[in-house]
Amino acid sequence: MGYDVHITRRTSWWADEGEQITTQEWAAVVAADSDLEMVQMARVSPRGQDAVVEYRHAWLAQMVTHPERDTHGAWLDWRDGRIVVKHPDELFLKKMREIAEVLGARVQGDDCEYYDE
Repeated sequence: MGYDVHITRRTSWWADEGEQITTQEWAAVVAADSDLEMVQMARVSPRGQDAVVEYRHAWLAQMVTHPERDTHGAWLDWRDGRIVVKHPDELFLKKMREIAEVLGARVQGDDCEYYDE
């Protein structure tokens, strides 16, 4: 589990009603931003374990310029009309706000709080 932060156009990120971010819009944002790359697969090694966990998704991107991308991933996952990030730090939140501005969206936490500047 963990705490997610969402880039969304909806009043509440979990609501069914409201405008969605399309995969075409998401792909265009990633293609136009040199900080981002569509990677389609995340690999992590849980702390204290030798196992590797893989997550595959056609619309998974990575903030390739994030200094901790190799240890914490810095992944952005498009799902159900929004972009989802687990445990973003301040640098990542800043990038999320930039993406939200391009998409005409807002950055909202799991508890529906907004992360506006």
